[in-house]
Amino acid sequence: MSPDTQATEPPAHPGDPAPPMSAGPSRDALELIAEGVTDLAGFGIAAISVVRDDGKLELIAIAGDDEAAQTVRGRRTPVASLMKELEKADDWGLLKFIPHERLDLGTGEEAWGWVPDPTSLVPSDAADAWHPLDMLVAPLYDDTGKLRGTLAMDLPLDGRRPGAQQREVLQTYAEQAGRAVVTALEREALGEQVRLAEAARAIVRAASAQLSMDRILADSQQALVEGFEAQGMWLQTFDEDGQGTRAIYSSDGTKVELPAELVTVAETSARRAWSLQRVEIVSRDRPFGPTITAEQGDGILGFLASIGITSILFTPLGAGPECLGNLVLTRAAGQRDWTDHEAAAALDIGHDLGRAILNARTFEREHHLVEELQALDTYKSQLIATVSHELKNPLTAITGHLEMLEGAPDLSGTVQASLRAMDRGARRLAKVIDDLLLLSKVGDPHYPIITVPVDVRRTLEEVLDLSSVAAARKGLTFVTEAPDTPIVASGDPDELHRVLANLISNAVKYTADGRTVTLTLMHTDDGVVFRCADQGIGISEGDRAKLFQEFFRSTNPQAVAEPGTGLGLTIVKRIVGRHGGRIEVSSELGRGSTFTVTVPAA
Repeated sequence: MSPDTQATEPPAHPGDPAPPMSAGPSRDALELIAEGVTDLAGFGIAAISVVRDDGKLELIAIAGDDEAAQTVRGRRTPVASLMKELEKADDWGLLKFIPHERLDLGTGEEAWGWVPDPTSLVPSDAADAWHPLDMLVAPLYDDTGKLRGTLAMDLPLDGRRPGAQQREVLQTYAEQAGRAVVTALEREALGEQVRLAEAARAIVRAASAQLSMDRILADSQQALVEGFEAQGMWLQTFDEDGQGTRAIYSSDGTKVELPAELVTVAETSARRAWSLQRVEIVSRDRPFGPTITAEQGDGILGFLASIGITSILFTPLGAGPECLGNLVLTRAAGQRDWTDHEAAAALDIGHDLGRAILNARTFEREHHLVEELQALDTYKSQLIATVSHELKNPLTAITGHLEMLEGAPDLSGTVQASLRAMDRGARRLAKVIDDLLLLSKVGDPHYPIITVPVDVRRTLEEVLDLSSVAAARKGLTFVTEAPDTPIVASGDPDELHRVLANLISNAVKYTADGRTVTLTLMHTDDGVVFRCADQGIGISEGDRAKLFQEFFRSTNPQAVAEPGTGLGLTIVKRIVGRHGGRIEVSSELGRGSTFTVTVPAA
């Protein structure tokens, strides 16, 4: 009689992943041993089973009866049931014999064992006659004394219980079967480790290269399903506050609709499993782990059965102390149970996917912040432009009426002084508004620059002509170093004019009376270069770091004493940037400053 259950899993369905040892050298070696028992040891049927991680014996090889082989191959027997029966056995060395009168087959779900057709063997009246319910089995142990499998025999050809000589032959086959089973299991474990390692590498490569959850799942799902020989999968991620479900993705990219109570169970169990650093296997044949209660497990199994799933490998996903979600791999009826190697590999992958999810979440958060900053910057530019336009119209009216009042002949000296003060304030305010409008224009990425050839040498001459009065008032000397021929840049004429005007105006403003401002213009391999070097108050290192920020005014009291909006250098920086150029500054407090602008040549 073969010690293999008849009340567990049905045969695999066509197209299902093949169970371990279903083909190849390991299966062939076990089949040969079983055939040797039937051909040379005088038994009608022989079966070899191996112990699985879930504590069950799985029948791998059977010889002597094709019908029996089709019926019982792949069936699983609880090891505990076998060991209970072996306590009643007669000890024949490696062989254990249990007469039928001592054997308890059980009933219902506890029923186990394969019983041959009663008509195939009618026991004789001899004292050593073989009964159809007699059991002869050899437990197979490894060198550490761990049970690794069994060799069972049934239907002796002579109808008798084996004698001493036949037992010696069976003993030899039992020894061979023990070595073969250990080798087969080791080879299976090694192959499984290689398969899972390849899957893990593929998942890590795919997931680490992506910065969105959709792409992480799309690139890793095939490796997960194939590497774990699963029927399917889904992946659940948590909100950033650790509560609720952000999304549940299935292996085909669609969202999985889980009952609300199962979503809550999954979240709670995932966080508990992550803290314990373990995975859970949920199936009818296994007790529920510490992260899932019996009631929760029954609810999960009920839902799984409704969608054709018999077992799941539930893996927490996380990074550091934080649980970020869970991964569920599924198997259907006819597929093998999950192994310890798969559970360990799944936990490692849970770490890898957790890091990938954390990276994706960080990227999404940063991307969202960038979008918010861009929207805020756009709003700020629109606000500046709107306010400046709204201020410009009434200010124009104010300055116009001031000009009319200043020409009136009957105004007293006090009134005229007040009008002049009002005019200066209005002109200063107009300068601020003009700067704000220009700042909004050159900072708007949707406002394109239309480039034309610009003779920068002529532009420099125009700016010097406009600045000559202010320079003469302070007794400053301009030294110009430029070729006599035109130096042509590619850009907007008005904007390049503003760059030179702002830099030269600053040089005049912050240079002490009687000193020199040197202006250099030249062609280089990088483009057109303009350099403005003054002998003014200079800029401290701390101020240089903020020099081009909007509305920044120097911390130097001498610089603060000069009127200004704090927008001049910001405008210069933006104009140069939108021309594809660059601006550099070198300065030392009390010893002057040098600004160098480079823009593309025409």
